[in-house]
Amino acid sequence: MTFNPLTEKGIPLEKQIRSWHDIVKRPLNKLDTDCYTRTRQILMNGIEIEAWNFKHAFARLFALDNDIKKTISHTRRIEDMQQTTVNWLTPANQTVLETTLGYEQVAVDLTAYLAQNEPDDYVKETFDFGLLEDFDHLYRYSQWAYMNDGVNPNEILQHKTDVVISRPTQNHHNDNRIRLRKHYDKNTATPQTKVNILTLVSGEQQTHNFYAEHGFMYGNDDLSRTYAEICDVEEEHVTMYESLIDPNETIFEKLLLHEFTEVSTYYNCYKDETNERIKQIWEEFMMFEIEHLKTAAELFKKYEKRDPQEVIGDKVVEPCHFESQKEYVAKVLENEIDKRLDGDVGYTTIDKLPENWPSYSAQVAVGKDGAPTEKTIELIKTSIGTDLVYADKKLAQMQPKLLEKGLEKKAQAPDTVSVQEYEEMQKIDTPQLF
Repeated sequence: MTFNPLTEKGIPLEKQIRSWHDIVKRPLNKLDTDCYTRTRQILMNGIEIEAWNFKHAFARLFALDNDIKKTISHTRRIEDMQQTTVNWLTPANQTVLETTLGYEQVAVDLTAYLAQNEPDDYVKETFDFGLLEDFDHLYRYSQWAYMNDGVNPNEILQHKTDVVISRPTQNHHNDNRIRLRKHYDKNTATPQTKVNILTLVSGEQQTHNFYAEHGFMYGNDDLSRTYAEICDVEEEHVTMYESLIDPNETIFEKLLLHEFTEVSTYYNCYKDETNERIKQIWEEFMMFEIEHLKTAAELFKKYEKRDPQEVIGDKVVEPCHFESQKEYVAKVLENEIDKRLDGDVGYTTIDKLPENWPSYSAQVAVGKDGAPTEKTIELIKTSIGTDLVYADKKLAQMQPKLLEKGLEKKAQAPDTVSVQEYEEMQKIDTPQLF
């Protein structure tokens, strides 16, 4: 059945202010929560933060009449209360590193899903490019989860997402000016493309914020620096994905798309959720957002003199379905680990990079004293003789070959773990931790 949020009945705005006891609900139980309930919770936290940030930017940057100011301020406060509900579902006994594994599982499995459901080939290629970088972050943090917290990464990932080397994190650092991509045309891009990008921007932005707000909390210098290094890559990801958005969209068009993205993501979460208690939250907030969308639609019609369906169509899209993406990720990994930004708005491979490629100087600058993410693998090797790898045997054994293909020979950090060292680690099976 087609779900058109503009014709559905939501919860009236005047009934959306809730009590503190309703806002702060019982958190998830980290011991028995399905990993994809956790990823939905993490993603929707980011979706709500983006909605709140956008509405503050709306109020600060545009001259608005009093009625618009009042409307935006009211729905913005509701977004903030929703974000509190979602964020406070995080278990208090879930460590920062355990939560971090959840964040990277979101990034890997969400980006892989979006790439396969993206109608624009250029946007899909950009998603695939970022996917391999988040996949490597998951590998690096998995080592720390064991070394620092004594946690088997699969306690969080539940065997749904592989842990194996990808494009090395030290090679993710670029001159940020070449992260900028070619934006879509607002008049021809599909609602699916627009919502896909806003969903991914929201998730990556929140990942950056989480690392920025929590990475310094560890007293271990190497771990703290690892968070700093990967946080910097997340800034590059936000830059890359947001640049895909057409800046020619009007402010009311953007408001409409933000609300439509919230309806679509909550709808997707509600449809997929297996935890009945959490499912009720997704349903309630979807009904909140239906009314927010209708409010945005009325503003759009009043000030743009256009039909909202010109922008969002007549049915909800599905931008955040979570399921295991191992096969797809492995295919992209094998085929694209050597892919790089070409210095313009396209892509190339390592063997075709010019000597004056802008990102070489950036990589030398940040990595001259060593790359914390490379130090991570040195430390786990010293600790247990090998790195932690969770993937099928064929993919796991490809690590040296993947590194040989994906590591830039120029601008390497002085503590880079070599192909030969990975070959040595291959001789020792990943230990059965528990």
